[in-house]
Amino acid sequence: MEIKGFLETSFVDWREKICAVLFLPSCNLRCPFCHNHELVLHPEQLSTFPWDYIRQRLTALRSWLDGVCITGGEPTLHPDLPELLDRIHGLGLAVKLDTNGTRPEMLEFLISKNLIDYLAMDIKGPLDQESYGRCTGVRISIPEIKRSMDFILTARVAGEFRTTVVPQWHTPPVLARMALELAKAPKWTHQEFNPSLALDPALRSERPGL
Repeated sequence: MEIKGFLETSFVDWREKICAVLFLPSCNLRCPFCHNHELVLHPEQLSTFPWDYIRQRLTALRSWLDGVCITGGEPTLHPDLPELLDRIHGLGLAVKLDTNGTRPEMLEFLISKNLIDYLAMDIKGPLDQESYGRCTGVRISIPEIKRSMDFILTARVAGEFRTTVVPQWHTPPVLARMALELAKAPKWTHQEFNPSLALDPALRSERPGL
């Protein structure tokens, strides 16, 4: 497992918890508003953090941390993700997983093995092919997205949905439609769009904010 970023403590990546954050490389989406696009497009240009170093630091911080957030990129692309989560649990730390929800088979496996304590799934836009494709930059399977959503909606795992709000795209009518689609969600968090770091240069002149 190549780990391309390591934040020892964060107060914002897991609500009401103190966590470390591990950033995994690569993603199967090309969201125009993505602000971690170095991890997506050029992960080979980033240094790799050895697991032995991360293990030592997590062990040293164990009495301070509530858990570890695994983010990316898209973590579920990595076949050795279960081993990483198992190692973290072996240190006595809980695991939060950030995902785009395009790999429900991997999520099913992780949940069945009790390797996820909290799941945060990005919902990019309204759940139709055209709207979602605009937000992801590639064609995706809406049924697979809905299958991943069901893990949270049916309470198979504790979690929440998250949407990065691009004001020019996620207008009040669009958000109202999404609210209906997510009416049964335990939690739906809005995240602020950061135009200065957007993958698509055309969005870098757009206004930020919710």
